[in-house]
Amino acid sequence: MNTNDDNKAALVPAPLSSLARAGPASLAARGLRDLLDADRAEAWFKEGNELWRERRPAEAAACFRLAAEQGHAAAQYMLGDLYRQGQGVPQDYTQAVAWWRKAAEQGDALAQCSLGFLYYDGKEVPQDYTQAAFWYRKAAEQGDAEAQHNLGVLYRDGQGVPQDYAQAALWYRKAAEQGDAQAQYSLGDLYHRGQGVPQDYTQAAFWYRKAAEQGDASAQYFLGSMYTGVRGVPRDYTQAAFWWRKAAEQGEPRAQRDLGVLYGNGQGVPRDYTQAAFWRRKAAEQGNAQAQLDLGTLYGNGQSVPQDYAEAYFWSDVAAAGELYPPLTELAAKHRDEAASHLTPADLARVQERVRQWFEVHQAKPQ
Repeated sequence: MNTNDDNKAALVPAPLSSLARAGPASLAARGLRDLLDADRAEAWFKEGNELWRERRPAEAAACFRLAAEQGHAAAQYMLGDLYRQGQGVPQDYTQAVAWWRKAAEQGDALAQCSLGFLYYDGKEVPQDYTQAAFWYRKAAEQGDAEAQHNLGVLYRDGQGVPQDYAQAALWYRKAAEQGDAQAQYSLGDLYHRGQGVPQDYTQAAFWYRKAAEQGDASAQYFLGSMYTGVRGVPRDYTQAAFWWRKAAEQGEPRAQRDLGVLYGNGQGVPRDYTQAAFWRRKAAEQGNAQAQLDLGTLYGNGQSVPQDYAEAYFWSDVAAAGELYPPLTELAAKHRDEAASHLTPADLARVQERVRQWFEVHQAKPQ
């Protein structure tokens, strides 16, 4: 008989899942809790992960709790996450924060980043940018890419820390060099604007491309925009259309509108008025005021779509209340009033009611 092997086996009870089903109180009654040590805590944690993968959250929570109460940081994080989600335990944000804090204070980077996000978001705990910055920094200094990016955002916006674009660039770069797509986009944006780094369109395009190739829709949109004639990037409407389509298919409204413009002009794609109207409508329905103005103009003139003054009035009126430069707001109002002159009082009343309903749904008010 191998005594050492027997002793090793005794550290981990074989029927872990069945014991977990009994619950912590029952386990304590059996006197098993007193036997838990670091090895046993790791075993409970692993069993909890297995049960979680098997979609047995209550049993997973029981295992995580046993490990967490022995100071196992990863288990503390997981237990906190279950409380946040209300999976296997009643939803309880106070408990989520308490367990995440225990893990974070032991140096668990995932818990630190998660705590930072809770304080930044302010939906589950009182918003506190100073606390968000504190915990993001703890995780960022351990190399957590998400925390590095998020700390950069705080420096960019001056939330919880003094506004400092150079610090934003520093933390974005750390995350970007680890392959974080959001950070790559954000670093590209700083190069594009010349904030915290010298303005450099070539570097902007470089980082936008890194993020775009990972599927970041904002990066795809801005990379496409650079191909329309930004210094440092050769003009290439085919490439603009290529990247705008990728972003548009992910629902990026600016890319949808601009792709529609390319179809209308036949730039980078064959001229196709049906596609021009299709993509502008996609953007307009998401609230893009420029696309709404475009669509109103198309309906008023009968371009790309059948002439329809009710549609022209609707989209022009919605656009006039949106975020446009003042001259474009005036143009939208002019198109709306022109369309109204072609409508009967009854038709005008109907489309005005439709506009009212639009603003109800979109939580905006017509100006």
